Amino acid sequence: MTLNVILTNDDGPPDGRESPYVFGLYQQLKSLGWNVRVVLPSSQKSWIGKAYQIKQVTKGVYYYPTLPDGAGKTSATSRPLREGEVAEWILLDATPATCSNVALHNLFPDQIDLVISGPNLGRNSSSAFSLSSGTVGAALSSSLAGYRSIAISYGTVVYPTPEEYFQPAHTLGANIIKHIWENWGLDVGGNRAGEVDLYNVNIPLIDTILSDEGLQIYWTTMWRNNYGRLFKQIQQEEPTADPAGPDAPTTEEKPGDLVFKWSPDMENLIRPPRDSCPVGSDGWAIMKGYVSVTPLRASFAEPPSELVDKDVEERAWKVKL
Repeated sequence: MTLNVILTNDDGPPDGRESPYVFGLYQQLKSLGWNVRVVLPSSQKSWIGKAYQIKQVTKGVYYYPTLPDGAGKTSATSRPLREGEVAEWILLDATPATCSNVALHNLFPDQIDLVISGPNLGRNSSSAFSLSSGTVGAALSSSLAGYRSIAISYGTVVYPTPEEYFQPAHTLGANIIKHIWENWGLDVGGNRAGEVDLYNVNIPLIDTILSDEGLQIYWTTMWRNNYGRLFKQIQQEEPTADPAGPDAPTTEEKPGDLVFKWSPDMENLIRPPRDSCPVGSDGWAIMKGYVSVTPLRASFAEPPSELVDKDVEERAWKVKL
């Protein structure tokens, strides 16, 4: 049976700087004989989580990637492939979660077996990254729609990342995805036939990926960490003179103090103290240079509680007025 797959991401269409991996993984998945449909955000949408657009109208275009790097042209309407074009993709002015939902329910309804989100440029290990990630968010979206879903990310360790790491990562990533699909795990708390809801895969791009032994792969748990400052305060420039002249009426105000720019302090997330990552967690795996594969539930985690052993009537409580 041919596997029908949606491939999405949060980095957008192929781009050497912002989205260098999606075209390579697409080609590798196609080499498995899978039917791969691609629906991507039209631009970079990192750190947007599982957000949806509910006020804006979502618009899209068709995209026609070409060899060798996936660069292509767009069209407002579907058309036959031209010389050098390898596929017809869809780009939506939307979040990753919106892309996966529209793909499943509007573009290819009742046609999809598996949703793959990624490969992300950078790791999505630990709760701080994963709960913020548009890559994981798209997989969560499709999981909540009842579809098997896998998020995959390539951890940037060497700067700049050598291009010779790319194809081994695609080969390894596709093989891991294939193994997960063929051996999908069970979870007694799962919402779909007792299955694991989704998987989060992180592949570090390091020299070992080129070795004969390759990278070690570990089943992991998610490292529960936290982040600190994500924005910095900046100074705005004074408004320039109105070109209409000094006497022209204007409502422009002088800039105030409450101006902030995205500028996250990532040091403790990317290079945490070695004793801070629990052994067996995804953060520990990345630190050791291992691939992490983390089974997840598409739900908020609940701490252990004595409530599970109580009758529901015993759970009622009051506060003093």
